Amino acid sequence: MSAQKKRNFQIEAFKHRVVVDPKYAEKTWKILEHAIHEIYNHNASGLSFEELYRNAYNMVLHKYGEKLYSGLVATLTSHLKEIAKSVEAAQGPSFLEELERKWTDHNKALQMIRDILMYMDRTFIPSTHKTPVNELGLNLWRDNIIHSSKIQTRLQSTLLELVQRERSGEVINRGLMRNITKMLADVGYVVYQEDFEKPFIEVSADFYRGESQQYIDCCDCGEYLKKAEKRLNEEIERVSHYLDLKTEAKITNVVEKEMIESHMQRLVHMENSGLVKMLVDDKFDDLGRMYSLFRRVQTGLTLVRDVMTSHIREAGKQLVTDPERLKDPVDFVQRLLDEKDKHDKIISVAFNNDKTFQNALNSSFEYFINLNPRSPEFISLFVDDKLRKGLKGVSEEDVETVLDKVMMLFRYLQEKDVFEKYYKQHLAKRLLSGKTVSDDAERSLIVKLKTECGYQFTSKLEGMFTDMKTSQDTMQGFYAAMGGELADGPTLVVQVLTTGSWPTQSSTPCNLPPEILGVCEKFKNYYLGTHSGRRLSWQTNMGNADLKVTFGKGQKHELNVSTYQMCILMLFNNADQQSYKEIEQATEIPTPDLKRCLQSLACAKGRNVLRKEPMSKDIGEDDIFFFNDKFTSKFYKVKIGTVVAQKESEPEKLETRQRVEEDRKPQIEAAIVRIMKARRVLDHNNIVTEVTKQLQSRFLPNPIIIKKRIESLIEREFLERDKEDRKLYRYLA
Repeated sequence: MSAQKKRNFQIEAFKHRVVVDPKYAEKTWKILEHAIHEIYNHNASGLSFEELYRNAYNMVLHKYGEKLYSGLVATLTSHLKEIAKSVEAAQGPSFLEELERKWTDHNKALQMIRDILMYMDRTFIPSTHKTPVNELGLNLWRDNIIHSSKIQTRLQSTLLELVQRERSGEVINRGLMRNITKMLADVGYVVYQEDFEKPFIEVSADFYRGESQQYIDCCDCGEYLKKAEKRLNEEIERVSHYLDLKTEAKITNVVEKEMIESHMQRLVHMENSGLVKMLVDDKFDDLGRMYSLFRRVQTGLTLVRDVMTSHIREAGKQLVTDPERLKDPVDFVQRLLDEKDKHDKIISVAFNNDKTFQNALNSSFEYFINLNPRSPEFISLFVDDKLRKGLKGVSEEDVETVLDKVMMLFRYLQEKDVFEKYYKQHLAKRLLSGKTVSDDAERSLIVKLKTECGYQFTSKLEGMFTDMKTSQDTMQGFYAAMGGELADGPTLVVQVLTTGSWPTQSSTPCNLPPEILGVCEKFKNYYLGTHSGRRLSWQTNMGNADLKVTFGKGQKHELNVSTYQMCILMLFNNADQQSYKEIEQATEIPTPDLKRCLQSLACAKGRNVLRKEPMSKDIGEDDIFFFNDKFTSKFYKVKIGTVVAQKESEPEKLETRQRVEEDRKPQIEAAIVRIMKARRVLDHNNIVTEVTKQLQSRFLPNPIIIKKRIESLIEREFLERDKEDRKLYRYLA
């Protein structure tokens, strides 16, 4: 199959030459020139634009484009020189109005002229690389009007003066200003920059430099910030109304530099009104204003954050080291929570929930809470107070809120294991005395602790709850097995506690009354008969009893007392009086506990079930005690409290601390072994770093203790030192 041939067609101009009248170009240009004059003289309505377009078209077609273009330049220049004289002659406010009016006329004229010379614009100008008609008109306006020696300086000063007048509170013609500044930008952005923007920025800098100095000398911090904010908003509004949008960043930068950056140190530290005063007095509006203004400056927020941090740390340090505050642990923790709530609100409301400020707040609280070694104990005491009585009648949501706040403080603790030790002791007392306000609240806190620290942290706490439930089942089984055998005797309730789960208590048995001892023996036989391989030891110091007592005139009451108090009172069933030494010999209660019990029975105002001679607040070894027949109370059930020390004695605190230190040793060793098993060889400093990293969720191990545990592991051949480098350790499988 043969390929088809392609045919190309070409259209060519006529070969013969068209002869044009020699005077044609001159005549045609005169027509066009007259039309331009008429346009500028506002007589365009009588012109035939179709004819004018055809004339311009023919001039270009017949190679007279150059004459047409040069004639246009000369005619426009001539008209603009006349316009310049008119503008120059205008005085006062009419100067800008005349300029605006002539600019509007010039633009309309240019539009018509461009329509007439459209063909030249499309063909002749691109081929000769000349300036298009519209751009030409703008350039000639720039050269003959804006850059006229008698207009340029006057225009600049007039515009700057109007801005200054507006800053002083006068009302100016913003529409006129907008049209003039737009004219400068339309002629060329460089013209707008050089003839207005640069001098505007320079004058503004001088203005705000002077004004800010004036304000800083006479205003307090809050007032100054209001003025700075007002000026900043004014400049942003000014740009939106009559300046080029690109000017906004430049003018706001001037206000920021002169009114904020130059004075921010002085503002923040201003006496009686600076940042610290605002924080103390909860000046949310002023703080929010400072935040929004200072964030515009590069180091502004860093300064605010550093001063805030310094203030919180100093205030917190005073709070946690004030001896008066330490007398009431619950109030101590409540004040911490109040401080945290206060600053959380400030950061939320005034500082836009800024994460860097929140982190600074958290680090500050962590710093000063750990300055007080008793903080873990106090937080546990606060929980104990709330879960004993403080949350009665409170909604579940409010209970959760309190527990969440406690957890927040708990997270700041570096010695979480110390908190655990105290919390276990306090929880044990609440559970055993039945004083917890809500099992749900107790379990909720344990869940939160487990989430925060893991199962190991709370496993023993959960075991305590398990024991309480198991004890209920055990007692039901015991009474079912005894049948009616215990009907006439005392009612016994025993809580069987797993030794490993509960706080270790020094066993201080006492001589129980025969009536009680018989029931206890029956329970012991029952329990050991149903659970092989177990041992029972009685913690009489943890128990309590309800005694039915008949006083003089047959008045009956039910007394709620401790086990020790019960042992003392039941001695008076057989005797009206007992000496201190007789009571001590009969009960064998430890001396400190015995004195506290007797003090609460004989010296408590309104609840003195016993009388003592001689009368005094202190218990002596020569005291004689009598049953108080005259005891009265308007209540049938009367609780006789035991006089207890308000806080741990120094030996008890020391003992708790020693137990904590002992508990830490195996944890540190376990961490060392885990690390060395994985790394095989490691130097001393890296071991310390890794161990600290692993254990910091529970406590911050002391490097000296870590070193001792390493030595212990070397002695037991878990590790060995490198023979050449003594600081290098190797793991022994």
